[in-house]
This record gives sequence, structure tokens and C-alpha cells, in this order.
Amino acid sequence: MMDMVSERVLKELNQQVNEELYSEYIYLSMAADLVDKGFKGMATWMRVQAREEHVHAMIFYNFITERRAKVELDAIKMPPTTWDSPLTIFEAAHEHEKFITGRIDHMVKIALEENDNATYQMLQWFVEEQVEEEANTDEMATNLRIVGVDGQGILMIDREAGSRTFIVPQAPYYPAPGQQ
Repeated sequence: MMDMVSERVLKELNQQVNEELYSEYIYLSMAADLVDKGFKGMATWMRVQAREEHVHAMIFYNFITERRAKVELDAIKMPPTTWDSPLTIFEAAHEHEKFITGRIDHMVKIALEENDNATYQMLQWFVEEQVEEEANTDEMATNLRIVGVDGQGILMIDREAGSRTFIVPQAPYYPAPGQQ
């Protein structure tokens, strides 16, 4: 049943479920590589990020079902498994978040073109969220650039990153309506 959501918007929403699940995958892969490199704190930071991305996927999933449209899950591509350093990991994370911001901006444009005010309104949460996502990954990369190869500085960043905790976001469509 698709009378509430245009095919064009639904295609984008379903693609974004996949993009958010891929984001979860890549951050889990980054966490695994950080553990392998001995940076358990930064790995914790990435696992928290992966959980956030899962929530983002579920927001899109729940929004689709709430609009009585069909969720169509696609295969999730395999992420890279190794990076050169914690810095290259966080630089890659920052680039990935810029890609996701571009996806959100694209979806806002489509929602406006399709006169889909409900999708447009839901996406405004993600517009704000992406500012934070880009800032967080950029801050980690910047801090790692500042300390360079200084082992003590990297260990301080690792220790601080390990204190990051997952906070369930106050977001539309999460948890699913009727399951609060």
C-alpha cells in the first residue's frame, strides 16, 4: 500500500535504511580495527557510533511502516576492514558522515519536489543530527592530527574516547510508535 508515499520518496527512504545499516557496519569494522591496533577507547567510541547508526536506520524503517508503505531491505555491502591508523579511521568516518549529509540533503530536496511534508518534517531531525555527526568525527580527527605520532597524546585521546556512552536519542519514530 503506497498511497501515502510517492514511489520516488519511498525508494529514497528504503535506500537510506540501507545507508544507515552500512554506517553501522563500517563503524563496527572501524571498532574492530581499533581493537586490533590496541586502541580500546576509540573502539568504544566507534561501537557507540554504530549503535547510533542502528537507531537512525530504525527511525527510517519505522517511518516507512507508520506511513503504511513497504520496507525493502537490500544487501549491505562489506565495509573495509583495515585502515592505516586511528587518524585515517576518523578521517574516513568524517568523510562518510559528509556523504550521509549529502544523502539527507538530497532526500529533503526530493520530499519538497514531491510535496511530501511528512517526510520533509521527519528529515529535519536528521539535518540537525548530521551537523553533530560531522562535528564529532571532525573533532576526533583534528585531535589526532594535533598530537601527530606522540604516543602519550594518542593514549590520552584513546582514554577520553573510551568514556563515550550510548544515549538513546529523543528522535521521531524511535522507538516505533506504540512501543514506547
